[in-house]
Amino acid sequence: MEIRDARPEDWPAVWAFARPVIESGEHFVWEPGTPEDRLRAYWIEKEPPASALVAEVDGRVAGIAEIHPNQPGRGAHIANAGFMVDPAVRGRGLGRALGEAALARAKADGFAAMQFNAVVATNTAAVELWHSLGFRTLALLPATFRHPSKGLVDMHLMFREL
Repeated sequence: MEIRDARPEDWPAVWAFARPVIESGEHFVWEPGTPEDRLRAYWIEKEPPASALVAEVDGRVAGIAEIHPNQPGRGAHIANAGFMVDPAVRGRGLGRALGEAALARAKADGFAAMQFNAVVATNTAAVELWHSLGFRTLALLPATFRHPSKGLVDMHLMFREL
């Protein structure tokens, strides 16, 4: 596995696994049918201090992390990030490797902490991963995510100092 900076030419590989994950409606707030160009801008097209990383496995892009300021102006010293791993390679440590790399990158880029505003509670693998990487759940936001099969479920507000 190799973690490296994302490049615009990585998008087709990312889109191949991102589209069905997003369309499932289980882990991300975007509605099915969100335009590809909007998602490409979110995941790949970053201006500093924002950045994006990809994980390559066997020479192909199989995961992505994007890092950006959680808030503008006086809140810009806190990072936020999004992560996605190709379901075909889950369980091989890509999420952990991307998480560790994103934390290191955010610190190197001058962020003081990382905050996740919306980790879906039913995504127990993600919740467990972030806790194992030192994040604390500061609040469980009740019924804040419309899960396609479970109805309204909670989301975690998570935080970790860098």
